[in-house]
Amino acid sequence: MRVFRDLSAIPDDARGAVAAIGNFDGVHLGHRHAIDMARRPGHPLGVVTFEPHPREVFAPDAPPFRLMNAAARASRLAKIGVDVLFELPFPAVAPLTAEAFVADVLHGALGLSGVVVGADFRFGKARAGDVALLRAEGAARNMDVAVADLLARPDGPISSTAIRRALTDGRPRDAAAMLGHWHRIEGPVIHGEKRGRALNYPTANQALDGLHLPRFGVYAVLADVLDGPHAGRHRAVASLGVRPMFGQNVPNLETHLFDFDGDLYGASLSVALVDFLRPEASFDGLDALVAQMDADSERARAVLAGLADA
Repeated sequence: MRVFRDLSAIPDDARGAVAAIGNFDGVHLGHRHAIDMARRPGHPLGVVTFEPHPREVFAPDAPPFRLMNAAARASRLAKIGVDVLFELPFPAVAPLTAEAFVADVLHGALGLSGVVVGADFRFGKARAGDVALLRAEGAARNMDVAVADLLARPDGPISSTAIRRALTDGRPRDAAAMLGHWHRIEGPVIHGEKRGRALNYPTANQALDGLHLPRFGVYAVLADVLDGPHAGRHRAVASLGVRPMFGQNVPNLETHLFDFDGDLYGASLSVALVDFLRPEASFDGLDALVAQMDADSERARAVLAGLADA
């Protein structure tokens, strides 16, 4: 998959794409439906999205909400077969009128031959553009416009908001049912306090900056090392939160890979939340903590035994 961020540098062989448009936070089943509608023989399959997320621009002081960062989103889109990702710089396109967005960006800069949007899609300055305007502006430029229906489950619509709610409640399998894949936290392995190593439970630490925080606690997880000499998949147990036994700390993710011995600092790690095992807790001393970690690991191994790859 090719990623384009410069509107002035779209090569001829990337033009003519049919593209789904949206924020695609999480790349859930509703997003997949829209992307599948954009698959047309003889045309590149495209996605048009925005970076940073518009909500980060309009509400910069709001709590972190993203299900995935831009790199993780691109990785997921590549896995489902997207050919070209147009990652538009949102501050540059936000001031454009709806008409200018269609004429100058979708038609002019990107050269799209068709687009797929949700029924509630709004665009342009002050969100003045809607599907009816998009259809009219697209027809004037021989650009097909299709509308993807909202997907729903028996308990409600599939949306990034519903997925966040499931994760906040500690229901990663419900989140996965709406996503169509495990919810993953991806990023480089960073240095931590190294307490786990002293307890014979070394962990790979990852920051959670800018991401929606799932329920704090211990999870059974699948950990994919994406690069370096240890690349591959591992079953693991992870603690997500602030480590209350050791004072006030910035939330992070600490993952212990089963039956693994190696240096992962700086490697890219993708951790899939499979099952919530228990909330965070403090313990009466390190012996009690290690005993609980032993129990957590045994339970995580049981959960993950025979689990199909995701």
